[in-house]
Amino acid sequence: MAVQQTQALPPQYVEDLQRDLGTQLTALTAAPLATDKFAPKVAGQDQAQLDAYTMATTQGQGIGAFQPYLSQAGAYSGPQGYQGFMSPYQQDVMNATLAEYDSQAAAGITGIGQQAAMSGNLGGGREGVMRAQYQNKSDMNRALLQSGLLQQGFTQANQLANQAFGQQQSLAQQVPGLYGQDISTLGSAGAGQQAQEQAQLDATREQNRLRAYEPYERLGFQQTGIASIASGAPGQYQSMVQPNPTPLQNALGIAGVGAGLMTGYGDYLRGANA
Repeated sequence: MAVQQTQALPPQYVEDLQRDLGTQLTALTAAPLATDKFAPKVAGQDQAQLDAYTMATTQGQGIGAFQPYLSQAGAYSGPQGYQGFMSPYQQDVMNATLAEYDSQAAAGITGIGQQAAMSGNLGGGREGVMRAQYQNKSDMNRALLQSGLLQQGFTQANQLANQAFGQQQSLAQQVPGLYGQDISTLGSAGAGQQAQEQAQLDATREQNRLRAYEPYERLGFQQTGIASIASGAPGQYQSMVQPNPTPLQNALGIAGVGAGLMTGYGDYLRGANA
C-alpha cells in the first residue's frame, strides 16, 4: 500500500523572497570583506610631544641644561673676571682728573716763585727747597689720586662681576626646573592634540566598519522578516554590528561600576552597624 505524505509548502511569494535572499547572500559573500578599511589605527605623536621628548633628552636633563650658565659664571670669577665690567670711560675720567690736578699743581709752583721774589729769595736756596718740597708732596698726592681712581674703578667692576656671577649661578639652578615646566606643558598640549586625532581616527574607523557591514545587516534584517512571515510568528532582528565604545564611554562605564561598588559597600556597612 502506497504511503501518502502531505507537505505544507510556503506561499509562492515567500519562496520568491527566500530565493532572492539566497541570490543576494551568495553574491555578497563571494568576495572577502575588506577589513583593512576599518582596521584600528594609532594616532602619531603630536609635534609638541616630539619637541618635549627632544628637550627632555637633549637639554632638560643632566649637566647640559645648565653648563652654559656655569661656564659664563666662571668667566666672571678669577683675577681677570672684573675686566669685562670696567667702564670704557674710566681712562678718560682719570686723564681729565689728573690733568686738572697738574694744572693746579703748576699754579702752586708759580706761587712759590712769587713768594720768593717778594721775600728777596728769588733764585736762592730757600726757593729751591720750597720747590722741591712742594713737588714731592704734589707728586705723592697725584699718585694717591690716581691710585684712588683706579681702586674705585676696580671695586665697582669687581662688584658688578660678583653680581653677574651670582646671577649666572642662580640661573644654572633654575634652568632644569624651567625646562621641566616647558617639557610638561608641551607634553600635555601634545597629548590633548593626539587624543583628538585618535578620536577622529576611531570615528572614521567606526564609520567604515558600519558601512562595510551595512549590506550584511540589510540581508540579516530581510532574513528575519522572511522567517517571520513563513512561520507566522513575530521575529526580532539582532544586529551583528555593535559600535565599539569610545574612550569616554569606557571611562564613564568604569566610573559607573565604581559608584555601584561604593553604593553596595555603603549598604553593607549600614547593615553591619544596624
